Amino acid sequence: MVVEPDPFDEVPSAAREAAVAAVGVLVLGLVGYGASLGFQVSNVHNGLLALTFTAVGLYVLRMRPGHLVGFLFVASGLQSAAMYFGRQYGLDQRDLPAASWLAWFSIWQVPLGMALTGTTIMLFPDGRLPSRRWRPVVVAMVAVAALIALASALWPIEDDWRSSRLDFPFAVPGRGPAVDVGYPVMAACYQVFLLVWVAAVVVRVRRATGDETRQMRWFVYAVAVAAAVLIGGVATVGSPVPGLVATSLVPLAAGVAILKYRLYDIDPVINKTLVVGAMALVITMGYVSVVLGVGAIVPASDNVLALVATALVAVAFEPVRRRAQRLADRLAYGHRATPYESLARLSAQLQEAPEELLEGVAATVAGAVGATEVVVWVGAEHGLVPAAAWPDAPPADARTRALGDLAGPRWHVRPVLHDGDVRGALTFRKPVGEPLSHGERRLLDDLVAQTGLVIDHREKEQEMRAAARRIVTAGDAARRRVERDLHDGAQQRLVALSVELAMLGKLAERSDAREVAEHAAAARSHLLEATAELRELARGLHPPALTREGLAVAVEGLVDRCPVPVRLEVDLPSRPPAEVEATAYFLVAEGLTNVARYAGARSADVRITRTDRGLEVRVSDDGAGGADAGRGTGLQGLADRLAALGARLEVDSPPGGGTKIGAVLPCA
Repeated sequence: MVVEPDPFDEVPSAAREAAVAAVGVLVLGLVGYGASLGFQVSNVHNGLLALTFTAVGLYVLRMRPGHLVGFLFVASGLQSAAMYFGRQYGLDQRDLPAASWLAWFSIWQVPLGMALTGTTIMLFPDGRLPSRRWRPVVVAMVAVAALIALASALWPIEDDWRSSRLDFPFAVPGRGPAVDVGYPVMAACYQVFLLVWVAAVVVRVRRATGDETRQMRWFVYAVAVAAAVLIGGVATVGSPVPGLVATSLVPLAAGVAILKYRLYDIDPVINKTLVVGAMALVITMGYVSVVLGVGAIVPASDNVLALVATALVAVAFEPVRRRAQRLADRLAYGHRATPYESLARLSAQLQEAPEELLEGVAATVAGAVGATEVVVWVGAEHGLVPAAAWPDAPPADARTRALGDLAGPRWHVRPVLHDGDVRGALTFRKPVGEPLSHGERRLLDDLVAQTGLVIDHREKEQEMRAAARRIVTAGDAARRRVERDLHDGAQQRLVALSVELAMLGKLAERSDAREVAEHAAAARSHLLEATAELRELARGLHPPALTREGLAVAVEGLVDRCPVPVRLEVDLPSRPPAEVEATAYFLVAEGLTNVARYAGARSADVRITRTDRGLEVRVSDDGAGGADAGRGTGLQGLADRLAALGARLEVDSPPGGGTKIGAVLPCA
C-alpha cells in the first residue's frame, strides 16, 4: 500500500497566474512609461521600490495565495509604481495634461507609503507582529501618517513642491504656517517611523529561533542600512533621497531570505523559471547563430536557414533541457544525495550511533529525496506512533494513528513491511510542485526495506534490554530476600547464641570453672566476629537503609565507612525507581571501594543529581589513576548492570591523573 498525493496538487491555477501576470504588467507599464519620461534623482527610489516589492510579493502570492506578507508587498509595490509614474509625469519638461494633479496625487501618498512599508517590514516573515504590544504602535503610526497625508494634500509641505518647477494645484488658506509647522513635524515623524521599524525587526530577531533566525539576518541588515542612510542623509545633506533609495534593499533582502532559506516553499517557482530562461536563451542563441552567422558565410535563403536552425534546436532541445534542469535543481534545492551516498550515510549512521537508528533513517530520507519534513512511525497497521522525525523531533504527546490516516495534502506515505507485516511507516513532504522522480522512488524502496530491518533490530534490542532489566530487577529482589532472611533468620539466631554463650561464661565463673569460662568467652568473641561479617555480607547484598530510607541515606553510610575523606553532594527531589536507586548505590559502592583499595587517593568526591537526562552519578578521586573497565570483574559487572538499564559506564582514569567514573541512568 503506497499512499501518494498528486505531486502538483498546489500548482497555481490559471486564474491566479493571470492575476499575477496582470499586476506584473501593470507595474512594469507604469514604471516603464515613467522611466521613458526622463531621469529624476528624487524619484528613483519609487521605481526601485515598485519593482522589488512587486516582484517579491507576486512570487509569494503565486505560491501562497492569501498570504498577508505577499499582499502587503504587492500593495507597497503598486503604490510605489503609482507615485513613481505620477512624479515622473509631473516633473517632465513638457507641458503634459493634468501634470500638476498627477504629481499632487502621488506626493501626498508619501506618508501613507511610509506607513504601509513600515507595516510590511514589521510583519515579515510570518504576517504577525512580534507581539500584541506592537498593535497600538502600528495603529498610531498609520493614524499619524494619515494626518500627515491630509496635511500634504491641503498644503505643499513636501520637498517636491520646493525643489522642482511643480505648482501646487490649488490654494487653501493658512499655507505659510502649515508649511512652517508641517515640514519639521513630518520630517520628525518619518525619523520616528524608521526607528519603530528597526526596533520591531530587532525584537523579532532576538526572539527568533532556528530557520527564522537565518531568514531574518539579511532582512535586519537591510533595514538597519536603510534607516542609517536615511537618517544620515537628512542630517548631512538635508535630503531623505539617499535613504529612500537604500530602502529598496529591504524587499531585495526579503527576496534573499525567501530564495536562500526556502521561505514559503517558493523553490519550485525559481526552479521552473531558471529552466525556462535557460532554454529560451539557448534557443535564441542557436537560432541567431544559424540565421546570422551561417547566413553570412553560406549563401542560402532565409527560409532554408530558418529550417536548419529549427532542426538543430529540435535535436539539441532535450539534452540541453536535461542539463538545464540539473543545474536549476542544484541552484534551487542544493546538493541532493545520490542513492549510493544515501545508503552509505545510513550504514555509517547505524555503525556510529546505533542508539539513534530511526533519527538516522529520517535524516537520510530527507537528504535523499529533498523532503522538507520526515516522520518515522513505528507499530502495527492500526496503531502507529511517531518514533523519529526530521528536522524536528516528534511531539511527546503525539497520538496513535492508523496507516490510512497518515495521508494528507502533499504528504507521501510509505508503509514499512517486515516478513509481510506492517511494522511502521515513512511519511514525508516535498516542496510544493516538486514530484518524486523515478530514481527517488527506487531509492525510497531500498530505504523502506532498510527501515524494516532497523525497526526489527530496534524492537529486538528493546526486548533484550527489557529482559536484562527484568533480570536486574529480579536479582535485586533476590538480594533483598537473602538480606532479609539473613537479618531475620541466621543473624538473629547467631545473636541469640552469643547471648547464651555470655550467660554460660558467667555461670562458669560463678562455679570457678575458669577454663570453661575462657573457652565460652573465646567462642563468643568468634561468634560476634562472624555476626559482624554476616551483617557486612548482608549489607553488600542489599543495604537495608536503601530500602527503608532511600539512596541519600544509604550513600551516606558508604561515605562514613570509607577510610578516605569524601565530599558528598546529593540533590534528589524525589526517590527514583528501585532498580535505578540500587544501580546508583552499587556504582558509588564500587567507586569508593576502588578509592579505598587501589587508588592511593587523599580525597574523593561523590555527586548524585537529578537532571533532565536522568539520574547522574559521579565518583572521582585524586589518586594514581589507571583504572580499566576491561580488567577485573567489578567495573565490568557494573557496566553490564548499567547497560541493562540503558545507561553507559563512563571511566576517565589517566595514569597519575585520578579516576572519574559515572553514568546517567534513565529515570522516568
